[in-house]
Amino acid sequence: MPTNQIHPYVSSPGAHGPVAETGKEPGARPRAPRRATVRRAPIRVLLVDDHPLVRSGLRAVLHNCPEITVVGEAGGGHAAVSMAARLRPEVIVMDLEMPDGDGLTATRALRVASPDSLVLIVTMSREREKLQLVLDAGARGHLCTSTADKELVDAILVVAAGDVYVRPALPQAFASSRAEMSYKRHRARAQMERLSDPERTVVVLTARGLDGPEIGRQLGISTISVDRCKHRIEEKLGLARRTDYVRLALEADLLG
Repeated sequence: MPTNQIHPYVSSPGAHGPVAETGKEPGARPRAPRRATVRRAPIRVLLVDDHPLVRSGLRAVLHNCPEITVVGEAGGGHAAVSMAARLRPEVIVMDLEMPDGDGLTATRALRVASPDSLVLIVTMSREREKLQLVLDAGARGHLCTSTADKELVDAILVVAAGDVYVRPALPQAFASSRAEMSYKRHRARAQMERLSDPERTVVVLTARGLDGPEIGRQLGISTISVDRCKHRIEEKLGLARRTDYVRLALEADLLG
C-alpha cells in the first residue's frame, strides 16, 4: 500500500539535479526519496496532453532518463483511458484541461480501467482548490507546467515509489490526510467494481446491519441465494465478517 508521504519539492536546474524543499534557501539539498530496491525495468509512462508540442517537450525531458520509458501518448482524457487499459503504464502524466476528456474525469475513470496506474497531473494552475480536486479525483501528484522541465523526472520517481508529489506545498498533515482518504476510497470503489449489481447491494445492506433473511426479503430472493451471494463476495474480495463489509462500504462512501 502506498506510504502516502508528501514531497513538496522544487528541483534545481537539471533533470537529475538536487532538490530542495519549497520555501527553503539553497544549501544542503537532499535528493527526492528513491526506493531502495533496484528496478529490473524502467517506469512505464503515458503522456497525455492535447498539445503535441507540450507532449514533445515532456518526452524530451524524459529522453535521457534510463529509469523512465514513455510507452505512449494521448491527446485527451478519453484516449488516455482507452490507451492505459491496453498499455498498463505505471505513471500517467496528464494535463487537466483538454477538449477531448478533461484530466479529472479521466483520472476517475482510470480507477476502473487501469487501477494500478498512478496519475501525475501537470497543469498551469497553482490554486489550492485545484490541488484538492486533483487529490480527491485520485491523482498521486500535482506539478506546475512552468517547472515541469526541472521537476518532472523526480515527480515521476516519487509517484512511482508510492508517495504523493505536490507543489505548491500544502500543510503536510492536510495533504497526507486527503491523499490517504482518497486512496482508500478509490481502492474500495475499484473492489466494488469487481462485484455484480446484486453482490454490491448485499455488501451495502450487510454493512447497514441487515441479516440474511432481511436482505432476502428486500431483494425478493431466498436466504440461500443471499448466502451464495456472500460466498461469491468472499471469494472475490475476501470479506468474511460484517466488519469487513462495513469497512469496505464506508471506504467506498456508500453508507451516506
